[in-house]
Amino acid sequence: MHIVFAASECAPYAKTGGLADVVEALPREIVRLGHQVTVYLPYYRQVAARLPEKKIVLRSITIPFRYYNRFVAILDGGKQDGVQFYFVDCPELFDRESFYSTPSGDYGDNWERFGLFSRTVLEASKQIAVPDVFHVHDWQTAILPVYLRTVYSGDPAFSSTAAVLTIHNAGYQGLFPPATTENLLFPWEIFHMDRVEQYNNFNFLKGGIVYSDALTTVSRKYAEEIQTPEFGNALDPILRRRAEDLHGILNGVDYTKWNPATDHNIAAHFTPENLAGKADCRRDLLHAFGVSHVGEATPILGIVSRLATMKGFDLFAGIADRLMKEDITLIVLGTGEPYYENLFRDLQSRFPDKVHVRILFDEMLAHKVEAGSDIFLMPSRYEPCGLNQIYSLKYGTVPVVRATGGLDDTIAEWEPVAESGTGFKFHGYEPENFLAAIHRALTLFTDKAAWSKLMRNGMMKDFSWSGPAAEYVKVYTDVARRRS
Repeated sequence: MHIVFAASECAPYAKTGGLADVVEALPREIVRLGHQVTVYLPYYRQVAARLPEKKIVLRSITIPFRYYNRFVAILDGGKQDGVQFYFVDCPELFDRESFYSTPSGDYGDNWERFGLFSRTVLEASKQIAVPDVFHVHDWQTAILPVYLRTVYSGDPAFSSTAAVLTIHNAGYQGLFPPATTENLLFPWEIFHMDRVEQYNNFNFLKGGIVYSDALTTVSRKYAEEIQTPEFGNALDPILRRRAEDLHGILNGVDYTKWNPATDHNIAAHFTPENLAGKADCRRDLLHAFGVSHVGEATPILGIVSRLATMKGFDLFAGIADRLMKEDITLIVLGTGEPYYENLFRDLQSRFPDKVHVRILFDEMLAHKVEAGSDIFLMPSRYEPCGLNQIYSLKYGTVPVVRATGGLDDTIAEWEPVAESGTGFKFHGYEPENFLAAIHRALTLFTDKAAWSKLMRNGMMKDFSWSGPAAEYVKVYTDVARRRS
């Protein structure tokens, strides 16, 4: 089969979050399974900095709007690990300081930017190679299946082409005014509550849910959660209607980058069979954060995160002062909402011997926190998949997580009698539940034999991409068969 990925991000070219990691790693694995994969990305300013030479494949594609046309070029990004990359070049829409927004808010023409991108992928595919399946990601490209089944419904080039939408986070939907319908040249009949309309908005993500042949999301638990009012962000009725076509496929991780046996970002290598290097990584982490000495009996609690309410830091605020009474060291790396940035700065000023904060994102430091911490905290309000808890397992850093989404799917509660499990989970959404889970971890930390067993349990888990890629191929095969 030939699968075309259309996405707004892909590492290392353009990244703000986990979407970019998925679009980098999953196509490689699908190629290894014997299929052809093409990835289309916008030619952002950040991409141009990495690939300044424009190798033009298609010089000019005309993309019509209601009152005007835009003219787009397709650039050849070459093959990486067997995956062919193409970039959509439209400088007036993509040559900007950031991908989606400025500090004052989202770009007002995001409907045009990603409407154009999605339609360009269709037009370019007609000239370069029509796929068996389009695989689109999140709201930015969810409009492609809408085009495919409306504007292009009579195009013989796509008569047997299927579309799969992956919902990485249902909280971001792409909401625009009703006039978007005619501005993107859609028939007004699709502006209906059973199609793309949502509270008098044109909803890109809802359109993709309605018009795609199959839907996936990034963990089994999140596939269940987004069908409920609590997590569905008002899309739960349409998701329940499409429940038979909704597949929860857990994201994998790239162990060529995240593996303590080979990681070049950390001070020493270690494996489940030989954990000696973990102590060197612990000392190196403390040094990187300017901490002179912490005794071996004092656990290091690590956080690498976007500092936001979604990530559960309102729960952390509710237990912070009580947690500081424990014999711990807290290491925090991340940026986010000003309230939580200031919360951690304040903790550091009040407890300078216990709390060490860097309000920034640094890839090397993130590896050091994963490798050098003893316990990793992820109290997320919701977490479609989550990657840091999986990284933590590989590095022998025990996760304490809320039982939601991918966190619930990937972490098993420690069972002392069977010596099974990989971490500690709490249910509900109360500060007390979070603190109780941390206390369970701190108590076990004093039992070095049990703690070593728990570390090794996690390190032995395999969350590589090979399994998820095979699940995606089953979805592709099914939708392609149905369409053909």
